[in-house]
Amino acid sequence: MEQIALHYLWWILALVLIAIEVILPGYFMLWIGIAAGITGVVVLAAPELPLLGQAVVFVVLAFLSCAAYWYGLRPRLMRDEPGDALLNRRGEQKIGQRYVLVEPIVHGRGKAKVGDSLWLVSGPDLPVGTMVEVVGVDGTTLLVKVAE
Repeated sequence: MEQIALHYLWWILALVLIAIEVILPGYFMLWIGIAAGITGVVVLAAPELPLLGQAVVFVVLAFLSCAAYWYGLRPRLMRDEPGDALLNRRGEQKIGQRYVLVEPIVHGRGKAKVGDSLWLVSGPDLPVGTMVEVVGVDGTTLLVKVAE
């Protein structure tokens, strides 16, 4: 096989590795496929590079690309965003917020206007119109105290 056509083989190998990544996702084959693609570019630029040299370039690039993923990109992808922990916990998102009572709290139970809806609240007995602050959640009931 001619030395000039070897870069095509590296690019085909890159496509095969990336296709394996698409079928069996895990990010590992993607980075090795990228290394194979870059090796194809190196072979295109330096067609006189022997096969052993090409293999060494590929191995070094594969290690470097996998390390770049593992130590550079992966920690950023694994980082939790601050709002994600409370995404489906609407009551807990209300902690620290202030709302107005639309029904008095009598015997520990009342209602507050939260946005365009009414939420059950629990706390000390308070009259209608009192500004309350959410301090916790018990199921779907907001635990409140008088806002200061």
